Amino acid sequence: MKNFNLYQKLFLSYLVVILISLTSVGYFSYKASSRELEHIVEKQLTQVVGNAVYHTDYYIRAYERSMVSLLSNNDVKRFIDLPEGEIGYPYYELRKLVKEVGIEPIFIRNPEITDIFLMNFNGNAMYVYNGINAGSFTKEQIQQQLDYFQHNTTTNGSLVVLNHSILPEQANQTLTLVRRIRGLSSTELKGILAIEMRASELSELWKGIDLESDGYFFITDGNGNYVYHPTAEQIGKGMPEAIHQQVIEAGTHAFTSKIDGKSRMFMSRRSQYGNWRLVVSMSVDELHRPTDTIRTTTIIVGGFTLILALWLAFRFGKSITGPIRKLKSAMRETEKGKWVILPLPNHRDEIVELINRYNLMVSRLAELVDEVYQAELRDQENRIERQKAEFQSLQLQINPHFLYNTLETIVCYAVIKDSKEIYEIVKAMAYMLRYSVQTHLEEITVANELKHVLHYLLVMKHRIGREFDMEVDIDPTYLLRHMVRLTLQPLVENTFQHAFPDGVEDHHAIRVHAGEDDSIFWISVEDNGVGIAEARLQELREKLSENRLAESGSTQGIGGIGILNVHRRIQMVFGEQYGLQIVSEIGQGTKINMLMPKK
Repeated sequence: MKNFNLYQKLFLSYLVVILISLTSVGYFSYKASSRELEHIVEKQLTQVVGNAVYHTDYYIRAYERSMVSLLSNNDVKRFIDLPEGEIGYPYYELRKLVKEVGIEPIFIRNPEITDIFLMNFNGNAMYVYNGINAGSFTKEQIQQQLDYFQHNTTTNGSLVVLNHSILPEQANQTLTLVRRIRGLSSTELKGILAIEMRASELSELWKGIDLESDGYFFITDGNGNYVYHPTAEQIGKGMPEAIHQQVIEAGTHAFTSKIDGKSRMFMSRRSQYGNWRLVVSMSVDELHRPTDTIRTTTIIVGGFTLILALWLAFRFGKSITGPIRKLKSAMRETEKGKWVILPLPNHRDEIVELINRYNLMVSRLAELVDEVYQAELRDQENRIERQKAEFQSLQLQINPHFLYNTLETIVCYAVIKDSKEIYEIVKAMAYMLRYSVQTHLEEITVANELKHVLHYLLVMKHRIGREFDMEVDIDPTYLLRHMVRLTLQPLVENTFQHAFPDGVEDHHAIRVHAGEDDSIFWISVEDNGVGIAEARLQELREKLSENRLAESGSTQGIGGIGILNVHRRIQMVFGEQYGLQIVSEIGQGTKINMLMPKK
């Protein structure tokens, strides 16, 4: 994007932001919705299968209660106790009583039952049919049936549901509820009681459960054979081995597998009656239909939103780059010297404000160019005069070495004439002049500044005509501390000029003191003079706070270096937080503190 123009950068930036936003929102929304729907579907399937198993078991329990009425029937128990080969009157008498008293009332209450039969382990059997015609069985057939039921029932007498019928024409159309029973003579289980009912009754039981158009239930036994299936041709056949294994391994959880090339979801529950399972199967496509709808809706809405957002980005980019391009063209004209004023739009925003500022700039530039042109004309007239003044200023410069040599000559004449006063004054002036003309602000020691003050006091002794003792209270450890050149003497000079305006008297005193406070090294010059008026003191403090060198007319000392310049020179060397502080009171004197860093 480095070589793109502003409009392209804006458009691409909006495109990236919009795509990232739409993609992330759509993706995560779709994923979250899919997970939630899958969770809901699995939960619903769990409830559906659980309810179906419950209702199925409840349905079978109703038949179990019918069997209980037979179990408590003494005629049934006596029939179970019949000896092997009994075909006489007791056999027919018991058969008639069991049929009329025990079985036929059950047929009346449960017309869906096709037949009920009893068998004892001695080979005696009786069959009662409900509205169907069926023949009798030979002893070999009865023994085969007995062997089958003995093999597929439990020894504790619990109810077992089997996909089996004693009638060949009823095969795969009925479910058999069978259990072992005991007679009157002992507590041992000596016979079989079985009820066959139509399997189609189960489908009537599940009609109220909505499994979409491609969903269905089926029941398998412990061997994986279909006990019930909505497709009658499948009853009695075995499930695919892979599906059967997954049903066992999945337990109560759902799993997905393929049957006939289609992905289907399965969930099973094991019935409390026997080793058969009720399994619900639904097409994965049906289950994912809501998720697919969400995905399609997300794509359509996202696409529409993307188109709308790109159109808005296009309009927004044009609204920004259009005025900028006009401003750019106007600036190019300005570079050529043509002052172009752009018309302002009716609305107000940052771009319009920028155009307004540009117009003001162009107007001001036009004025300034005109002023510069006029100034150039005036400057041409004054340039020769300035050159002349500079030439004269160079001629008037004095060589300091010439002054030193001249003062040394005066000293020699003072020695010849034996004038001690002239010798002292000139010698001190020579030192002070040499010390003062070094204008760079290098750091020197306190001892150097005190020596300069002593020479100044020597000159002042001859000026005022009397000795003046200044008190210096400075610890010797401070004498080698660094300070700025020519800062202490101007403060002492200021004291002579302003603290003692009527002349120096015997009671007048000046005290120079030094010390440390935290990170500050300070030197103070204190007098007992007239002090400074409050208004004047406030004026001095304000000027000190301006941090500027003294201008012409400011309070001055020797060489034109006044209090303000001392303050500023200290700041130039050490920093703005240092300098001078003035404390004064009328009639009580003045104290000037010079603040410098300890190191």
